[in-house]
Amino acid sequence: MAAQTRTRMADESHHHRPLSQPRVCPTDDENIEPLATPRPVDKRSLDYLLRSGLAGGLAGCAAKTVVGPLDRVKILFQTQNPQFAKYATSWFGVVTAMQNINRHEGARGLFKGHSATLLRIFPYAAIKFIAYEQIRAVVIPTKQKETPFRRLISGSMAGITSVFFTYPLEVIRVRLAFETKHDHTRSGLRAIVKQIYHEHTHTAAAATTSKSLPTPQSLHPLSGLSNFYRGFTPTMLGMLPYAGVSFLTHDTVGDWLRSPRFAAYTTIPDSEKPVPTGSADLPRSYRVQLTASAELFSGAMAGLISQTSSYPLEVIRRRMQVAGAIGDGHRLNIPETVRLIWREAGARGFWVGLTIGYMKVVPMVATSFFVYERGKWYLGI
Repeated sequence: MAAQTRTRMADESHHHRPLSQPRVCPTDDENIEPLATPRPVDKRSLDYLLRSGLAGGLAGCAAKTVVGPLDRVKILFQTQNPQFAKYATSWFGVVTAMQNINRHEGARGLFKGHSATLLRIFPYAAIKFIAYEQIRAVVIPTKQKETPFRRLISGSMAGITSVFFTYPLEVIRVRLAFETKHDHTRSGLRAIVKQIYHEHTHTAAAATTSKSLPTPQSLHPLSGLSNFYRGFTPTMLGMLPYAGVSFLTHDTVGDWLRSPRFAAYTTIPDSEKPVPTGSADLPRSYRVQLTASAELFSGAMAGLISQTSSYPLEVIRRRMQVAGAIGDGHRLNIPETVRLIWREAGARGFWVGLTIGYMKVVPMVATSFFVYERGKWYLGI
C-alpha cells in the first residue's frame, strides 16, 4: 500500500510540475518537438546569411592563399610589365619569373599585394556566395524549374553583385602586385591608395583634342574616386560568363557525380540530411556531400571552363587597371585598349598568361568550392 501511494504521488508530481521547475529533458512534454527533427532551411534568415557569408569568405581567403605566387606572376604577364614580358612566351616562364621575384624581392615578393587580396576577397567571396544562394532561391524556386539557363543567370547575377561592391579593392590589389622594385622598398596600402586617387589622368580622346577646342574631359580630368573603377566595364562584361559558367559547371558536374552511376564512389555515406516534413523539393543544403576528390574535381572543371570563356576580357581589364602606372598615364577605354593589345602582340596578346591562368584558376576555384561546401556542412546549413 505504501509503495502504491508513493507511485501515485510521483505521477501527480510529474503531471502537476510547478512552472518554475526546469525540465530535465527538452522532450519531457509530448508537445515539445525533439531536437533531432529537421526543420526547413530559411535562406532569408539572418542566421543563414551570416553562416553562408562566413563559409564563403573563408573559402575565398583559402583559395587565394593557395595561388598567391601564381597570381602575382599572372598579373605581371597580363599587364606586360617591362621586366617580365620576356618570360611570358617561355615554357618555363612562370618558374623563371618566380625565381626572379624571389631573388630581388625575397619570398615576401611572391605574395606582394596579398594583404589587399585578403582584404578584398573575404567580402567579395562572402557577397558572391550569399547572392548566389539568395538569387538562386528566387530564380529556381522549385526542382522542376532548375534548368542550366537559370543556373547560369543566377551565377552571373551573383558575380556582378559581388564585383560592384568590392571593385576598388581589386584595383588596389592589382597595383600592388604590378610594382616590381629591386631596391627592396615596398609601397604600403595607404601609399597606393593615395597614388591612385591623385593620378591626374585624361582620356586618350581628351589628349588628342587638348590643342584644339577644350572638352569637358580636358577641363575636368578623370581622377579621384573614378580612378578606383578603371576597367570596371570589361570586368562586368567578363563576370557575366565567368561567374555564370563557374556556378553552372560546378552544380552540373556535382549532380553528375551524385547520380546513381557514380554515387558509390563519389559521395560520403550517410551525409545526406533527412528532408523536412512537408518539403516538396530537396533543398541544396540537404544534398549528399561529395568526397574531397569529387568536390575538388567539380570545382576544377568549373575553373577550367569559366576561365577559358572570359579570359580575353580579363586581359583587357588588367591593362585598363594599370593604365595610370605605365606610359603617359592616359586612361584608355575598351576599344582603345583592344587596339593597343592588338598592336603590341596581335591575337596572342589576348591570351597571354592563359597557361598560368589555368595553373592558378583551376586549383583556386576547386579550393573555393570545396571549402565553401564543407563550411556549409559543418555550420549546419
